[in-house]
Amino acid sequence: MGNCIICGTPVDGEVCASHEEDVVFEFRGTAASHLTPNRYYRGTVDGYADFGVFVDVGDHVTGLLHRSELDQRLESLDWEPGDEVFVQVLDVRDNGNVDLGWSIRQREREFRGQLIETADDEFRTEDLADDGSTDDADTSSDHSAGDDTGGSETTPDETESTDSPATATETVAGASGSVATESAAASAPAADDTADATPEDEPTLNRTTIDSIDSQVGSVVRLEGEIIGARQTSGPTVFELRDESATVECAAFEEAGVRAYPDVDVDDVVALEGEVERHHGDLQVETETLEILEGEARETVVERLETAIEQEARPAKTKPLADHDGVTAVADELEAAATTIRRAVMEARPIVVRHCASADGYVAGAAIERAVLPLIREKHTREDAEYHYFERRPLEGRVYDMDAATDDVTSMLEARDRHGEQLPLVVLVDAGSTVESVDGYELLSLYDADAVVVDASRADDEITDAVSVAVTPSLADADVSDITATALAANVASQVNGDIRGELEHLPAVSYWEDTPSEYVDLATEAGFDETAVSERREAVALEAYYQSYKDKRELVADLLFGDSDDDGRPRDGDLAAHVSEQFRAKLETELETARENLTTENVDGVTVAVLDTDAFTHRYNFPTTRLLLDALHRRQRDDGPFVTLGLGESDCYVRATEPVDIRQLGDSIAEAVPDGGVHVVGGRDGHVEFLPGVRDGVRDAALEALEEQLG
Repeated sequence: MGNCIICGTPVDGEVCASHEEDVVFEFRGTAASHLTPNRYYRGTVDGYADFGVFVDVGDHVTGLLHRSELDQRLESLDWEPGDEVFVQVLDVRDNGNVDLGWSIRQREREFRGQLIETADDEFRTEDLADDGSTDDADTSSDHSAGDDTGGSETTPDETESTDSPATATETVAGASGSVATESAAASAPAADDTADATPEDEPTLNRTTIDSIDSQVGSVVRLEGEIIGARQTSGPTVFELRDESATVECAAFEEAGVRAYPDVDVDDVVALEGEVERHHGDLQVETETLEILEGEARETVVERLETAIEQEARPAKTKPLADHDGVTAVADELEAAATTIRRAVMEARPIVVRHCASADGYVAGAAIERAVLPLIREKHTREDAEYHYFERRPLEGRVYDMDAATDDVTSMLEARDRHGEQLPLVVLVDAGSTVESVDGYELLSLYDADAVVVDASRADDEITDAVSVAVTPSLADADVSDITATALAANVASQVNGDIRGELEHLPAVSYWEDTPSEYVDLATEAGFDETAVSERREAVALEAYYQSYKDKRELVADLLFGDSDDDGRPRDGDLAAHVSEQFRAKLETELETARENLTTENVDGVTVAVLDTDAFTHRYNFPTTRLLLDALHRRQRDDGPFVTLGLGESDCYVRATEPVDIRQLGDSIAEAVPDGGVHVVGGRDGHVEFLPGVRDGVRDAALEALEEQLG
């Protein structure tokens, strides 16, 4: 029991509840959990972000003072990194993040008292000093000052204490700034040895793996691994270090904005010693020494890393999600793709997934995303690592053209040069399997960036030499009429991360608009998704794929496909997907009604051809897309005989047919008939034909004649 330092009221601690907000605390704990919400603390400015100011509260904890908590505009603050400020702790979250509030009192004298808060208790400053808890330098100074006085005789007890090894050591070691007597030095040879010891005589720290430092906050550790990133901030240089277990960011400070250890760069193998801390809630090592390893020491670390990567990258042997011939035909390629993706995660390389902006493309990309993100979280200490190391970038079409490749190369080179990042692995899903994509892959290969293709459409042989792995059943002579990109991608994902296999089982069924293989229907049913739940998710994703089609919409797509479930993982009634699918059906039906009224039907040598002028009779900039509208129109208009739906726009031609049509062959026939029409095919045999607007009528006639030749 004590008394409040302000009013004297008897209290258990040092301040009563009425005056707790009148006291400013100096924090000496080592974790955010040691802080007390609603108290005011002394801190130092760490840095700025768009959304607020990061403030170090003590030596081991950093909190965020959000801009909404400020009493002035963030831009008007004149705080510099290192400035002393006073803040209130509003909340300490379960993940270690600390929310700070503004203190109108920004000078110590404006508070009515000061206390020190440790992990276990709180103290008055003078009490902590009386307990002998001051630092060693102050203690040494006190000894030296006492020796210099020399004005009093020592008692026998004092003489005995001075002659003891421990006290002699203190006397000699503390004699800097004063003269140590020869008799004291002679009586303590052990002290001389300690004083003369060089840093090289200190024992070397044992190596620690990164995955174990979470329990060593506040301790100095030794890490060995490869530098995989290096970026210069306005304060320290931040190196990203990878060992065989995980990655961690290591801050090294020379002076504000100045590159520390300028000889150390990406791909260097190093030994690093530093103190483990938490920075903005993430683990970080404050670097004390950083040494580039050479020769045998380097080879030891490289071999250790490579062995670990090979072991972890190899996926466990698993069965396909269902017995499907198209999947079985590319079993080896599926394993190779999974290995390549897992290896990129282990090497801390960013993964960029490119997919068509369609329902099949989004669901296929989300399947791989679902598998990779947990692995990234395991390997990185940064809380935002899953956004930093994985990205989905939808494509407008199904070709990885020079526009897309140039965008990727520009982004990756900027990330490499500005932030010291490694080059990414590019994964093409539901796109990129035809010769039209080769130029894009060649641009990537010039920078040694690898690519993987997972596509169910009819692929070209040239792709196999252009990418690292091609999961393309058509090149394995498999029937691709009943397979989707999602069916392939979900099987890749289940090998990338077997722990989430159960979360993927309904996805293949989601990707089929009709004629879903019974194996995938059964798989979805067993996972708790009936026909209605599956169709709602397909339609909802198709609608959201249209809006902001250049964005991944990661969280929204995940909610549509994996969320809205009860505690048992079963989908709820009236969930998000059901709501969005209602909008899908309403919008699609409106457009279908207009399209049906404006179809012209012709019989071409026994083949019924329904022609829609997509330029004149569709809302080209509203949902649905031309491709989706033609797909739905063809499914509803076709009859028992050969049937073709021909969508003819101002400069493009799309074909949907009950019998296989080789669009590349169709394009060649049209080009021959309209030689000056700029006719070319985009997307290979399953693509579409593009031409100059001025030859549209000639293209229409040539297309009908070519279809008669292929299907007659």
